[in-house]
Amino acid sequence: MSKLFVDACFGKETPYTPVWMMRQAGRYLPEYMAVRAEAGNFLNLCHDPKKAAEVTIQPLDIVGVDAAILFSDILVIPDEMGMDLSFVKGEGPRFSDPITNEADLDRLIGAEAAASKLTYVYDTIALLRQQLDARDDDIALIGFTGAPWTLATYMIEGQGTKTYNICKKMMYSNPKLLHKILAKVTDVVKRYMEKQIQSGVDVVQIFDSWAAAIEPELYDEFSWQYMVEIAEYLKEKYPHIPVIMFPKGIPAFLDRVYGNFDVFGVDWSTPMELAKEKLGAKYVLQGNMEPCRLYSQEKTTEAIKHIHNVMGGKRHIFNLGHGILPDVPVDNAIHFVRECQRISKH
Repeated sequence: MSKLFVDACFGKETPYTPVWMMRQAGRYLPEYMAVRAEAGNFLNLCHDPKKAAEVTIQPLDIVGVDAAILFSDILVIPDEMGMDLSFVKGEGPRFSDPITNEADLDRLIGAEAAASKLTYVYDTIALLRQQLDARDDDIALIGFTGAPWTLATYMIEGQGTKTYNICKKMMYSNPKLLHKILAKVTDVVKRYMEKQIQSGVDVVQIFDSWAAAIEPELYDEFSWQYMVEIAEYLKEKYPHIPVIMFPKGIPAFLDRVYGNFDVFGVDWSTPMELAKEKLGAKYVLQGNMEPCRLYSQEKTTEAIKHIHNVMGGKRHIFNLGHGILPDVPVDNAIHFVRECQRISKH
């Protein structure tokens, strides 16, 4: 039986516009916090298929979303390539051994070996496949990865950054090394996403969270071309699996978007009208409510009506324009999902 969400990704008509939220399995849910506390820490939770599957399914039952997104983290990739990852409370992810030169890159393992070490992710997907297939709601499972540029920023900076100065210094002073890093990460991501598909995901999304850090003239060279390489590798081998691209913060680059993929995720800084005008004929659009509107049910409904009016209930998937924030009331998240489904019902 075809799944509503998969149909929507391919631009087919659906009874209403499906909805999910980035970071929907997360800290705004008390049930998630309870499982995370049991796991001991965030990485333990990612490494425990049973618990990761449990928090993946929580938003389906609590919030009512139309798709599940695998609970994991983008940084499991460099972690399994051989970098030393830890999560510091209040500060986020840290690599104790950032890449500064070619020798640092050469010590990292390559595509097949690194992708093969991510067995806990594939075990989580296999478990979710069983659990979702046992339900009667035909919910799709979304797999995901960080884009090579976003992953490389953490690998080079060693942590999150507001300035990206170490990465960008490399971009302008040693572009050859940056391209070598991006190419190596791209090869790992291709195999990782392929193994996610083989394990049972229905859809994949590539997140370029730090797309806005690159100037428009260089975005294709240092990010988009690598995302397209991954998407086209997957589409050639698995044409039945929709691919979603989500580059955050690039309204100035929409004319430069190309490639063989199915859905373009629109972030909240990009007017939906502009995205529709530039890309709506070629790609299904996803998004793009400003996540902070979730603090007000009235402002949430207002935004949903506007987005629905722009898209006309066609070639669209509702989502936030970035991830849900940890202090959003659960009732407001439920309101968002129900309103998307109600307003878009044919």
